[in-house]
Amino acid sequence: MTIVRLGYVAMSVHLQNCSPSQTMTFAQFQKIKNREAAVKKLERIAVSNLENCLRLLKHNKAHDIRFFRFSSRLIPLANHEELEDWDYIEPLRDILGEIARFLKNYPIRIDFHPDHFVLLNSSDPEILKMSLKTLRMHEALLKGMNIDPEHRCVLHVGGGYNDKEQALEQFIHNWSYVPSHLQRMMMLENDDTTFTLQHTLYLCEKLAIPLVFDLHHHLANYENKDWKPDWERIVSTWKHSPLPMKMHISSPRNEKDFRAHSDFVDTQMFMKFLNEIKGTVTQIDCMIEAKQKDEALFRLVEDLQHYQEVELIDGSSFYVR
Repeated sequence: MTIVRLGYVAMSVHLQNCSPSQTMTFAQFQKIKNREAAVKKLERIAVSNLENCLRLLKHNKAHDIRFFRFSSRLIPLANHEELEDWDYIEPLRDILGEIARFLKNYPIRIDFHPDHFVLLNSSDPEILKMSLKTLRMHEALLKGMNIDPEHRCVLHVGGGYNDKEQALEQFIHNWSYVPSHLQRMMMLENDDTTFTLQHTLYLCEKLAIPLVFDLHHHLANYENKDWKPDWERIVSTWKHSPLPMKMHISSPRNEKDFRAHSDFVDTQMFMKFLNEIKGTVTQIDCMIEAKQKDEALFRLVEDLQHYQEVELIDGSSFYVR
């Protein structure tokens, strides 16, 4: 028997005017002649994004959802080179404190998936420097919400740079330049175009990083289509984590556009997977990466009730026997 807990990404299709990713371009910033006023506007946008995150958390509580990914675009222009003197966390402390108090009363597993430009295997020192700066922003947000940053940020391995083996070794080389407090935040995910499950396992085992298995990505990009011989190795990467193991679930839009995410999750495919891994782990948290966000979660829970091996715990969690 295994407990399965479902989560979804960043925003709700049911809540109106609740985007956590409102933004402002640097061109728009420059058009405001008074720099102090421009910074204040950035701060208002960031506060509004976090207020919408709190609305989303309250929505999740109403539906028994205890796993959620925050948007990584909460603070526009946070890492722009022209705003290096901006202490963007200070004006957010009140709303971050509100979120912290909410999470204390209703614990939800929160994590991030920093954007694709965070590349820890780049040979360009400036790209690595900017990547670490972005990770520090995520760490500051987590600490502001009183969340232990350990294993809260999932990354792809990075670019292949026309030599995947060298790119893997570059990741290992660069890892020594990543401060230990940022290293402990990291999880790695197999991707759908470059680094397969086996590539990602190589790094995770060598550097003691948990691996977030993405089944959809694996089916799009693999050395051996059968993931089951590597399942025990995947599970073992989580043995030092205080959190339950995590995976991503999504379904192809169609055969022609296989890598794109569908609106909803293919329940039959998901159940086939769960029946193959049940009993191998006590709990697995599954992040739904579907276009219909929370509606995809609601639809999946509704569909799962028709399977006799599923016993619901609440609105987003269940036993699979």
